[in-house]
Amino acid sequence: MNKQVVRQDDAMEYRPVQAEPLVELERDLQDPAFRAEWEAIADEFAALDILLDARRRAGLTQEQVAERMGVKQSALARIETSLTSRKHSPSLATLRKYAAAVGCKLEIRLAPRS
Repeated sequence: MNKQVVRQDDAMEYRPVQAEPLVELERDLQDPAFRAEWEAIADEFAALDILLDARRRAGLTQEQVAERMGVKQSALARIETSLTSRKHSPSLATLRKYAAAVGCKLEIRLAPRS
């Protein structure tokens, strides 16, 4: 059995990369084109946060929610991620099933723009 010995000077050294996502976001939001795209998807990400938060509060996995909804886990994953893809939005019936599966009821409201 051959063993390859790696000398210390040949080994890659781990160097953490400094990242400050909130600072970077604030910088990126100064670009009007970036800001417009960011604001265009804000509602979708807010909706996803609401779904994921409800699932977490219920203490359920995707698989458990999917079972309660009568769908496969992969279908539930597509439902959750579809909110941010802007390709396929879940129907109200699907959102009602999701809400029931996590012990909630679906409420829709319109709020005045600030």
